[in-house]
Order: sequence, then structure tokens, then C-alpha cells
Amino acid sequence: MRYRKAEAKEAARAQFRGLWAAITTPFTADGDLDEAGLRRNMRHFTDVLHIEGVFCTGNMGEFWALTTAERRRITEIVVEEARGKCLTIAQTAHHAAHETVELTRHAQDVGADYVVLINPYYPQMDEAAIYDWFAFVAERVDIGIWMFDSEYSPFSLSPALIERIAGLENVCGIKIGGTLEQYAAVQRLCGDRIVISHPSERSLLALIRDYGQRVHMSSATPFLLQTAGDQRLREYTELALAGRYDEAEAISRQLEAARAVQDWWLSRRWREDRVIPIAYLKAWNELMGLAAGPVRLPLRQVTAEEREALRADLERVGLLQGAAATV
Repeated sequence: MRYRKAEAKEAARAQFRGLWAAITTPFTADGDLDEAGLRRNMRHFTDVLHIEGVFCTGNMGEFWALTTAERRRITEIVVEEARGKCLTIAQTAHHAAHETVELTRHAQDVGADYVVLINPYYPQMDEAAIYDWFAFVAERVDIGIWMFDSEYSPFSLSPALIERIAGLENVCGIKIGGTLEQYAAVQRLCGDRIVISHPSERSLLALIRDYGQRVHMSSATPFLLQTAGDQRLREYTELALAGRYDEAEAISRQLEAARAVQDWWLSRRWREDRVIPIAYLKAWNELMGLAAGPVRLPLRQVTAEEREALRADLERVGLLQGAAATV
């Protein structure tokens, strides 16, 4: 971090821009952390796709299935590979507040730019207790903290609670995974104090145009729908940020076929089955030439038949053409 604790909010407003990717954690065939694969993936994200930031050890990274040592090591590798190329934000929350402090201090010490904390999910607690949890962590670290109101959590943070947490000195942003109505409510209450981002790429153009959002923070979309030779997502994002909305919309519409594949294989799994679709995300990664490997229990692996059907869909929308050469 290159700012003082009291400067976290100002730093976040200056630094969060463009496309940030929420990355997976690659494992070897034996289920161990694939450090070499993670480094190779990072170089693809930074050197080929030129993303502005990396979100590691989050939902896409299977944080619940990682040991504390693995979470620390992943953050170290991501920071090393990102240095001088892009910014980093590590998800450091744990159901134990003291462990959250330790993971957050580690991220701060090894050079992460920010951390993000998924809202505490166990045991059940009221909003006063959630505030106390965030305040306990924020008081003991200097790094800028984002809230992460994830749709995968069993309960959501209310706009009033988000506004209260936003008053903490080094809380500087929130990733809202819920409805756009909640996004708008939070923006009205505290959008002048913290950076607010929604991870829906489908809504990104409207969020930039209608709400002034400056950063897509974050999803897997920046590396699912882009290759070295096809970076229309980046193109329309930059046009939108420059206020050229009609041109941005014309390019954005060209991604609809690929979005439909993403919705079928990933978003639908959560909507209909309430299963976090990391296995399908990792299969997609591997088909695109990225390191991924298996998922960890309790998630199940994709079947051979599912993998082939996914391959056919990716080929149909042109995402596999030249993908292997981009990694």
C-alpha cells in the first residue's frame, strides 16, 4: 500500500478504475496448490489482458476450502506477479475476527494494495454485531478495506449498515453482489465516501453511464470473455468511461452470444441449483489454456460430458479460436 490509513478513501477513489478480475485458485491433479500455474495465469492477466486489478482468495478462489497457509501463499504470489503491472486486493475475511486481522495484516505486510472482507456468515448475528466485527478489524490494520456483500452469503448487509461501516477510517469501498436497487440505495447514502461497484458485466455500461461507476470490481468475466486478439470488453469499458456511450453500446452488444454461454454454464447454476459454479468456471479456464485443476470438496467436479458440451459452446461463440496461444 502506498498511502496512509487516513488516506485510504482518497486512494481508492483514485486507483479503482477499469476491469478487475476475480481469479480462481489453481490446484494440481492431486489437489495441492499449483503455484506455477497461478504465476502463469497472473502473467496472462497482466501481460496479455492488461487488467487493472486482481481479486484473489475470494469466492472464485474457493477461500472456504483453503488453509490459512495457502491463503497467505496465494496472496504472496499474486502480489509478486502483479508488482508494477496491476493492483491487488485480497479477500482476507474469516469467521473468526482475530484470524481476519492476522490474514489482513499479512496481506498488508507483503504488499497487497487493498483487502476485501466478505460479510461474516457464521454464526447468525444482528447488524450491531456485524458493525462491531468490521470495526474490530479496521481498528487493527492500516490497509484500505472493502466490504463484500456477496450474494453467496446467507444474509445481506442493509444500506443503513453499509453507510455506518463506511464511516470507519480505512473502509474505502464495497462490492455489492445483490440487486441494483440495493446498489442505488447505497450510492445515495454513502457514494460520496466510498467506491461502489457491482460485479454484473451485463449491467456495466448502465452502471457507468447512469451511476458513475468507474470500476468493474470484480468477476471472472475479464478473462472468460477475452483473449489476446479479442478484447471487446476492454474496448467498450474504455469508451464508456470516456463518455462515448453509443459507441460502447455497439461493441457491448457484440458480446451477447458469449454472455449467453456464461449465463447458461455459470449464473444459472446458482440461480437454479444454489451451487457455486466454480467447477464449471475452472473447466472453462482450462479450455481457454489457463491453469485450473479440480475443485475441492464439497463442490463436485464437472463430468466428461459436461466438459465436452462446454467446449462446443465456447467454440461456437469463437472463444477457443487462438485461446491456447494467448496464455
